[in-house]
Amino acid sequence: MDKLTRNYSIGMGVIFILIMISIFYENPETVALNNLLEADSAVARYPYQFRVIDLQNDIAVMSTPRSTAFPVQRALGLIYPHLANRSQDNPGVMKAQEKLATVQKRAKAIVLESDKVREVRWELDKNWLSQYGVSLSVGY
Repeated sequence: MDKLTRNYSIGMGVIFILIMISIFYENPETVALNNLLEADSAVARYPYQFRVIDLQNDIAVMSTPRSTAFPVQRALGLIYPHLANRSQDNPGVMKAQEKLATVQKRAKAIVLESDKVREVRWELDKNWLSQYGVSLSVGY
């Protein structure tokens, strides 16, 4: 192997390693917050797993199954398939919506208990939605 090929191979190997590290690296603070969420029985038992996605400048970005782009009724249909296509005023849908709100508030409270977090910002969990074959409009 000539010198140019060797140096090129080494350079490509270093770039590959750096890309892999950037893909699989998880901030230890984020991991610790997610461990707290998993340790809480109410949050851990819920069918949707609330997670801290990112932590920057004391702001925790957390995943959520609902937003203005994806209404709660549709999210509940994915979390509880037996509620899919039920009306908003269906007692089961209303109860499930209350449960989702309660667990989401609990998850937020757990994260805010950390001295590393002063605010929580919610972000729609597009990866979770894609697992159910849901694609959002181009604008989102």
